[in-house]
Amino acid sequence: MIACVFPGQGSQAVGMGQPLVAAFPEAAEVCATADAALGFSLSSVMFEGPADTLTLTEHTQPAILTMSTAVWRVLAARGLRPDYVAGHSLGEYSAHVAAGTLAFADAVRLVRNRGRYMQEDVPVGTGAMAAILGLDEMAVTAACVDAAQGDIVSPANLNGAGQIVIAGHVEAVTRAGEGCKARGARRVIPLKVSAPFHCALMDPARDRLRPELEQVPAHDPSIPVIANVDAQPRHSATSSIEALVRQVSQPVRWEATVQWLVAQGVDTFVEVGPGAVLSGLIRKVARDVRVLSVETPEDVEAALSALSL
Repeated sequence: MIACVFPGQGSQAVGMGQPLVAAFPEAAEVCATADAALGFSLSSVMFEGPADTLTLTEHTQPAILTMSTAVWRVLAARGLRPDYVAGHSLGEYSAHVAAGTLAFADAVRLVRNRGRYMQEDVPVGTGAMAAILGLDEMAVTAACVDAAQGDIVSPANLNGAGQIVIAGHVEAVTRAGEGCKARGARRVIPLKVSAPFHCALMDPARDRLRPELEQVPAHDPSIPVIANVDAQPRHSATSSIEALVRQVSQPVRWEATVQWLVAQGVDTFVEVGPGAVLSGLIRKVARDVRVLSVETPEDVEAALSALSL
């Protein structure tokens, strides 16, 4: 069984997608659709940068969605039919585009606003995120509870293999990191991020995005989409949208997602889009599965060969 997985924010790089667009008309069509939907040349930002423009959250999120969808369309046109799809944070939108829940043009507008709201609703310097290595969820959660002291800090990304990212107010994240070290964490790594994603500080962004998500045309997914919020499949449009609303300010349960997929019999994961972050995490959570990462024309050919398509 095959699962396609789609990366989230942080996998972007200037130049991404350009070789794919040159090689495959399906990819070129996706980029043209994104440019038309957004009213500016997102593809130029993707291909040419500059990097500080691409890394603006309101550009990063539609850029990664566009790149992932371009790769997906190329693979799907050549016969890839996964049994499940899933995405990490922003990648859940890519998964829903692949499953037909959302039209790509609608999704690219949604994630631009998602990124904008996330950035606007927490002033720069207010929030932070840090990766905790070598400590389990219970201990990290306890450290966050002790460190809050009236502020917000909580687990944001439960990535697996002893990697948990926390998010919240700057001072609370610092205190929680110290608490995690005291509980035996191997390392605490502050992350360079534009906002503290997937924590209660994102509640205002969630509330701004909710009406847009609830009004967008949505269809029942043609492929089960595993939701970030509970690592369970979504089969209906209504439950899919509800999960996308909730995930703005709730943790990404990536380790549980991979474990659920493996329990269903998935033995091949195909990471669809820029970078190979998810491939690395999957290999640590499920050592016996096959993992393919597809970003370039060469990757496409290698994946098609490996999957006998």
